Amino acid sequence: MPTTPVIHNTFVVQRNYPRSPDRVFAAFADPARKRRWFAEGPQHEVEHFELDFREGGREFLRSRFGPGTPFPGVALINEGVFQHIEPNRLIVVASTMTLGARRISATLVTIELLPGESGTALTLTHQGVFFEGADGPQIREAGWRELCSRLAAELDR
Repeated sequence: MPTTPVIHNTFVVQRNYPRSPDRVFAAFADPARKRRWFAEGPQHEVEHFELDFREGGREFLRSRFGPGTPFPGVALINEGVFQHIEPNRLIVVASTMTLGARRISATLVTIELLPGESGTALTLTHQGVFFEGADGPQIREAGWRELCSRLAAELDR
């Protein structure tokens, strides 16, 4: 029986934020702040979000797509485990994404925060494998770019 091949992809998103690395890091580490920019959104409803921000700790998001989306009422689950954390400098998380009852991807995301002349240079490296029925690399990259914009708004709060 033929199967659809998996898609392997790596992309990098770079952003500069006019805030210190400790402030940017805090937006990843604080559950309330991360929920605002990472979990909440206009096209879905958050059903459950938890963040245990430590090496070996778990990040879990279950949301449901809203009306007018390609998958109204379908659950989306993002579950990750923090592999490595260096305060104010580096975060590495391995995660999976499930759409409905189907696993659609597995990823390793590395977030580097480096002090710059006018704040923090963020480099996000996403290494993923996308399975049959996945959103695919282009949509995932667009999603991370949107999340980085939402992070900028959170940093201005």
